[in-house]
Amino acid sequence: MRRSAFITLPIAGLLAAGSLAACGEDSADAGGPIDVVAAFYPLAFATEQVGGDNVNVSNLTPAGQEPHDLELAPSDIAAIEEADYIVYLGGFIPELDEAIEQYASDKALDVATAVDLIDYDETEAFEDEHAEDEHAEDEHADEHAEDEHAEEETHAEEESHAEETASEDEHAEEEEGHDHEDEALEGTDPHLWLDPMRYAQIGEAIGDALTGIDSGNESTYTGNAEAFTAELTELDTEFTDALAARTADDIVTSHAAFGYLADRYDLHQVAISGLSPDQEPNTQRMAEVAEFVEEHGVTTIFFETLVSSDIADTLAAETGAQTAVLNPLEGLTDEQIDADEDYFSVMRDNVAVLQTALGAA
Repeated sequence: MRRSAFITLPIAGLLAAGSLAACGEDSADAGGPIDVVAAFYPLAFATEQVGGDNVNVSNLTPAGQEPHDLELAPSDIAAIEEADYIVYLGGFIPELDEAIEQYASDKALDVATAVDLIDYDETEAFEDEHAEDEHAEDEHADEHAEDEHAEEETHAEEESHAEETASEDEHAEEEEGHDHEDEALEGTDPHLWLDPMRYAQIGEAIGDALTGIDSGNESTYTGNAEAFTAELTELDTEFTDALAARTADDIVTSHAAFGYLADRYDLHQVAISGLSPDQEPNTQRMAEVAEFVEEHGVTTIFFETLVSSDIADTLAAETGAQTAVLNPLEGLTDEQIDADEDYFSVMRDNVAVLQTALGAA
């Protein structure tokens, strides 16, 4: 497990961060723009849209970097301490969660509290792996039953040894069950913004938070949040209309990032790997997804802008499918920023590739 960078910072770095925060003047109290630190791009973009000229927004995650890979530097800690407000997604960047708890617990919005969440088991990211586990446990149970039958024909000492072994096996299975439960608890899909209407709810929550800091501009924040919601509603309608004539529902993705998109538009996500883009699928999982692609006539394997396409390329080569980018919008690249792309333009690129892949073009 990666250690939290803010815990292992040199003492001098922490002292410098503390000094900067102590010397900094609260922007909201001074009547200037509110300084907001956002964890990654979708949260920074929503804050800019709702806050307008009344906010200065800093994005902790640099352009072209996966938020999952974010490691906080001393300057990030200083920014968190000095900021008037933090907008983040609890559980997405654990290191940031810890920093906020330590330095900014009284001035932060966890956007996960604004929407209904989806668990990983509402996709097919791990379904077959769980089936394999259950099958393995069934085989173990059968073997255990055979051992007990054989032990009945042996002497008492061997029976005693078998009972001890059975007890150990049951304990191991119980611990394994707890591991699966923990895994399920940790399996919430964090990609809320891929459902435009959930993203609108996040915008409304940001508006409420900014009003709490700067009540004098309440009408501005409320109006901007309503405008943001209206634009997202229009985007939602575009998705619905564009996919209405589709001939397929299955989207095969490199990792399970599109649960909210699938939920909103009644699609069926089959993820090659799990919720983290760094999670490598095993050969069994690759074989199962390849079989699914061939049996269901899937034409496109989707990969992401900020992640290697190697897994998607391998599966496409094996099945004869093509590959295409379906962007989870965790961040923009420098090239996208230079081209003035934003959440709306990238989402419209997404709906275009989905139209083609699902036979709706």
